[in-house]
Amino acid sequence: MKKVYLLGLAISSMITVQAQDCSGGRYSDEIFADFDLTANIVYGNNVTYNNSGNEDVELDVYEPTGDTETARPLLIFIHGGTFIAGSKEGSDVKPLAEMFARKGYVTSSMNYRLGMKNLLSGPDESDASEAVMRATQDARAAVRFFKRSVVENANPYGIDTNHIYLVGSSAGGFTALHLAYLDEVSEIPAFIDMNDPSIQGGLEGVTGNPGYSSNVTGIINLAGAIGDTTWIQSGDTPVLSLHGSEDGTVPFGTDMISVGFTEIMEVDGSQSIHLRAENIGLKNCFKPFWGAGHIPHDGSAQYTDTTEAFMTQFLLHFVCGDADYCYDYSTSSLEDLSKANLQLYPNPVSTKMTITSDYNINSYAILDMNGRIVEEAELNNTNSTTINTSKLNDGIYFIKVQSFFGTETKKFIVK
Repeated sequence: MKKVYLLGLAISSMITVQAQDCSGGRYSDEIFADFDLTANIVYGNNVTYNNSGNEDVELDVYEPTGDTETARPLLIFIHGGTFIAGSKEGSDVKPLAEMFARKGYVTSSMNYRLGMKNLLSGPDESDASEAVMRATQDARAAVRFFKRSVVENANPYGIDTNHIYLVGSSAGGFTALHLAYLDEVSEIPAFIDMNDPSIQGGLEGVTGNPGYSSNVTGIINLAGAIGDTTWIQSGDTPVLSLHGSEDGTVPFGTDMISVGFTEIMEVDGSQSIHLRAENIGLKNCFKPFWGAGHIPHDGSAQYTDTTEAFMTQFLLHFVCGDADYCYDYSTSSLEDLSKANLQLYPNPVSTKMTITSDYNINSYAILDMNGRIVEEAELNNTNSTTINTSKLNDGIYFIKVQSFFGTETKKFIVK
């Protein structure tokens, strides 16, 4: 439960938030040809995971080249790597940071303190949770760094502090979710030793930039999870989650998570987060990638396209005041649908018909001339499938195919 004064502060800030100028495709399309990179900015310093000393933590800033706007929304990307590896240049975050900078956003990709105690002998839930806590404290310091830069350094990155969003991948998703929802000291699990020097300073930590709020406007969770969905309350930060249903690293729903071969603790993945958000009326959007594994967008053009589409629409809702905050495939443009290159053969057909697409097919439905569904199926994200049409009566039918680019309908004849 939020304290009353914090709730009042949140309501006050929401009232003053104004939509950005989104004309000319700004924030929806890559309208800038390039971006300017400022690398390795130190945003804080704190004790290492094993208390062996202190380390600086750094971030990179991407700004659209030639942009004249001076109050732009900020996306802070947080990389994955099981809290023991990964970096701000990782392929799970850097391409997205570059892409959204070309859309007109200021984007940042941050490093955080890595490492986990007892990694070789087998970490326990305390070791893993303290790693999450360190990353979350560092992320809070990064948010405060940007807010401080506006007040004390004449806003060198040209950002609007009413529009700061976190985008976390895998471990970065954990980090973003815990920043948003682990927001009461009473919620900190008892097995976490908050007297440990590496996580001193309570929820906010002591990584740097004290005196500023670490609240953000929205969370984008790419294959992350949270320790307990009961931390999520009505009126909390809105969230978009994208997650592969066959993720073997971070649970899709509620399940045990492992480091190496060691089971650590039960966590709540994106599906459970979505169900909790729906039950309490929290604004959220959830895109399951059926049949996909961990971080589907990393290295896959079609999953990246879908991830971009959902991220773009979610952000446009807050940044530009768009009514919809969850991407709807049915609104895909004809140009996007043409990219799928959907083919049916043979047509006319007698007993078997094959569907192919350049991109994965999620599902299909066959309708007769009266619009009645005579067959439907969900597919395991394949770009080709064969349908048995021998049980269909002769006549004209329509097949409605759901792919990554939307729903496309084609006519075929059975004879």
